[in-house]
Amino acid sequence: QVQLQESGPGLVKPSQTLSLTCTVSGGSITTNKYYWSWVRQPPGKGLEWIGYIGYGGDTYYSPFFSSRASISRDTSKNQFTLQLSSVTPEDTGVYYCARDRDGIVTVTPTSLNDYDYWGQGTQVTVSS
Repeated sequence: QVQLQESGPGLVKPSQTLSLTCTVSGGSITTNKYYWSWVRQPPGKGLEWIGYIGYGGDTYYSPFFSSRASISRDTSKNQFTLQLSSVTPEDTGVYYCARDRDGIVTVTPTSLNDYDYWGQGTQVTVSS
């Protein structure tokens, strides 16, 4: 059973960089054909896909986040990390890491069930 767990600060000041880590157990992030995504849900809104890192280390981002987001990985720890720069209060929300289904990247998720596995989510508040 694959399990994902997000970690990171719950409070970030405006203009700073948000950094979240997803620790994966029960499966390797380098396993062929799987992609690992970050998504978020602002309060009162639907899910927003931020980007992914693939099993080969390739990355791709939503155009909405491409200028501010960066996803990297540490294969020795089986972790991948999201950095989101220049945050504003509009970046407040619950952030999830997830594994995409069998090589299919969901870029317009309607629910977390669009993914094979996902973490419990971590609340991030951007406020001074």
